[in-house]
Amino acid sequence: MSEISKAGTALVTGSSSGIGAAYAERLAGRGYDLLLVARNEDRLKELGAKLEAAHGVKVETLKADLSDAADVRKVEKRVRDDEAITLIVNNAGIGPKGKLLDDDVDYLDDMIALNVVSVNRLAIAAAQTFAARGRGAIINIASVVAFIPEVFNGTYSATKSFVLSLTQSLASELKDSGVKVQAVLPGLTRTEIFDRAGGSMDHLDPEMIMDVTDMVDAALAGFDQGELITIPSLSDTTLLDAANAARGALGPHLSLRKPASRYGVGA
Repeated sequence: MSEISKAGTALVTGSSSGIGAAYAERLAGRGYDLLLVARNEDRLKELGAKLEAAHGVKVETLKADLSDAADVRKVEKRVRDDEAITLIVNNAGIGPKGKLLDDDVDYLDDMIALNVVSVNRLAIAAAQTFAARGRGAIINIASVVAFIPEVFNGTYSATKSFVLSLTQSLASELKDSGVKVQAVLPGLTRTEIFDRAGGSMDHLDPEMIMDVTDMVDAALAGFDQGELITIPSLSDTTLLDAANAARGALGPHLSLRKPASRYGVGA
């Protein structure tokens, strides 16, 4: 094991299982040292030992509950102070327990703290730090429900819309900085997130559920290709191009001095 990886250190949140653990394994295979962040310290240490043995990289674990402001600031400090960190994967998050009208408001507040507040703080810390160094990369895990909020829990969909918008805005500000940014929008992915929220995938069409390693492999392929928005199941990228073009076409009409004539006011 080399003392310092040439790729640098990848910080992966929510890395004790699921998407985060798959990212950790794949990034270790690419030669990154790892800083694994999650609440389950035992799982982190088990995964870290496995990846060190398999890939010869250095793995450090950091126990943190990213729904807790103090723990978020602890991780943020590492992002700002540790010059070895070259990549951050903002993956930690929780899903809904059911329909919005049946969900618990306190739980939804926890979801916002984890899915939005922690992602915002860590992404901005990484953007500011990496821009000052002229290098680095930020991968934010959003969801396809950012595009189709009508079909899913509203608060969860809103948190993922936030992650997508944040990533797009950061990419615009960072375009000449040497910092790479990507939003990953998985569809249904076979992980523990449904079980933890008290649900199950058993009733869903298996053709709609992607294996977690396939999802991460596709996301990293999109990262290598320089995609800003990666939807792992999307074959026809002209559909995404058309959506972005339509959004751009709206731009000149979104803020004008007078109301639209169809409202019959402000003449």
